[in-house]
Amino acid sequence: MNKSELVDAIAADAGISKAAAKSALDSVTANVTSTLKSGGKVSLVGWGTWSVSNRAARTGRNPQTGASIQIKAKNVVKFKAGAGLSGAVN
Repeated sequence: MNKSELVDAIAADAGISKAAAKSALDSVTANVTSTLKSGGKVSLVGWGTWSVSNRAARTGRNPQTGASIQIKAKNVVKFKAGAGLSGAVN
């Protein structure tokens, strides 16, 4: 499912226009993004939790040449599925 299909599904389920559904989805993604950028955590009970974790710098290997390369440290987003989502998928 891509974004436009999700907007269509939200609009149909909620009985609202596609424009309103797109606006609501954009608001959710913007708020999750800004919370994660500020180092926060977003939890939707039964569905899952997004958090930010720091991945340390490490030494990697170029697969073509075999040469060692330095990979910079960076922040990564993690998602841990909640019990409701995990149970629905299994």
